[in-house]
Amino acid sequence: MRLHALTSLAAAGSTAVITTAAASLPLSLAVMGAAVALSARSGTARRLLPAAAAVLLPLGLSLLVMHGLFFPEGRTVLAQWGMARVTAEGLAFALERAAQLGAVVLALLVFSFSVSVPDLVAVLSSRGLHGRFAFVLASTLTLLPAITSRVERIRQAQESRGLVVRRGLLHRAAAFRLQAVPLVLSLIEDAGTRTAALEARGFSNPGPRTSYRAVPDPRGQRVLRAALLAAAAAAVAARLLLTQAGS
Repeated sequence: MRLHALTSLAAAGSTAVITTAAASLPLSLAVMGAAVALSARSGTARRLLPAAAAVLLPLGLSLLVMHGLFFPEGRTVLAQWGMARVTAEGLAFALERAAQLGAVVLALLVFSFSVSVPDLVAVLSSRGLHGRFAFVLASTLTLLPAITSRVERIRQAQESRGLVVRRGLLHRAAAFRLQAVPLVLSLIEDAGTRTAALEARGFSNPGPRTSYRAVPDPRGQRVLRAALLAAAAAAVAARLLLTQAGS
């Protein structure tokens, strides 16, 4: 059974909210494993994993440096260099936050790589969302895959003209600098073309709209979305109550 676009959105959003509210390392790791498994089953793992690594590696390293070296509550000192102290408590806190962040990012990426963007735009427009906002959301979801394919085409074009990318971080950084300029210029040109096309189709005009795309919404999925939203709200309420009780 194919999930409705709003059901996929509710599942990803509620997973992110519940994982954040729970702040549990086992739950975060379980969500990460489930997200990778779903991505592998749907055939999007080859695109999802590099995108997740590009987002999570710098954030994970920053968490490790911030909390691993400078954690005021740390008592078990593993190493020390002046003001910087590597503590077991800091490393555990950094690992917990990195896993929590990884679960949220992977859940949202699974949604963005699996959802049918035309269905999502049609559904949001039928729910009364302005066409511009629906298009911005759809463009955001398709931005990373579009940039990836554009970079690949630019790289192939430059290699056909004699650009040789050698192994090593410095050589790859230099090659990326040469690819960044045409990438940015092509994205700006593409944005102008899309804007003109949207204006020609009356995207900014007010008034009711109709859609040729009909997206079925079974009753079972509507009930599932309500349950997911209720679970997310309950997780947030429980977190707030526990925080108030602890203070």
